[in-house]
Amino acid sequence: MNDSPFTSRPKLLENKIGFVILDGYPVSRGHCLIIPHRIYSNYFDSTEEEIIGLQKLLIETKKIIDKKYKPNGYNIGINCGEVSGQTVPHVHIHLIPRYYGDMDNPQGGVRGVIPKKQKY
Repeated sequence: MNDSPFTSRPKLLENKIGFVILDGYPVSRGHCLIIPHRIYSNYFDSTEEEIIGLQKLLIETKKIIDKKYKPNGYNIGINCGEVSGQTVPHVHIHLIPRYYGDMDNPQGGVRGVIPKKQKY
């Protein structure tokens, strides 16, 4: 793949490893994507340098979201492979701000990717 739908979007932050954009289909106010410049599909193929650079962008993005939106928590997610729901074959990390009352019972958090398994 030589093209990515992410690379033409306005960037909020950038470093030599990657960049940050607002999610085109946000789950909540401030939902961002942290994306490497290198186009590859599986997070587990990231180099150590990419992991460190993406983590730095994740932390900087959180600071910006904290200041602008003041969320009460976060979910961080990476879809790896079609069966996980990955629809764009370019690695991206979701940083999803969470707010009190955004769902009736958030217990189980990211376990909700398989709804019947969320509650325990």
